[in-house]
Amino acid sequence: MQDTHSKLIGYLLWIFGFTGAHRFYYGKPVSGTIWFFTLGLLGIGWLIDLFLIPSMDREADLRFHGGEIDYTVAWLLLTFLGVFGLHRMYMGKWLTGILYLCTFGFFLIGILVDFWTLNEQVSIQNQQRRRA
Repeated sequence: MQDTHSKLIGYLLWIFGFTGAHRFYYGKPVSGTIWFFTLGLLGIGWLIDLFLIPSMDREADLRFHGGEIDYTVAWLLLTFLGVFGLHRMYMGKWLTGILYLCTFGFFLIGILVDFWTLNEQVSIQNQQRRRA
């Protein structure tokens, strides 16, 4: 089993967990969206997640493929510099990275899509690079 996700980053994102950030990071976009719109289920779900992070981390480690592209780096780039497309450039997706750079994250719609799909994108890139 590879350690694809970091508990430390998970807990740091949990601090902002009422926005669902930690749930997106661990590959749970549906509940991340629910947390975002309900402020962590009015804080109750957010508090419970304090104890669920270790199991979410284990599930993510089993579900996603590790490799050359680091999930934590990709997520930090998306979270803080996503509108500039740096997370896409980091994954080798230069054309869409430049598109994001020129269009403020493809008018923010691309950023939202990437919050839903970044774990899968990194996993696919890691599998393809391993095969090559």
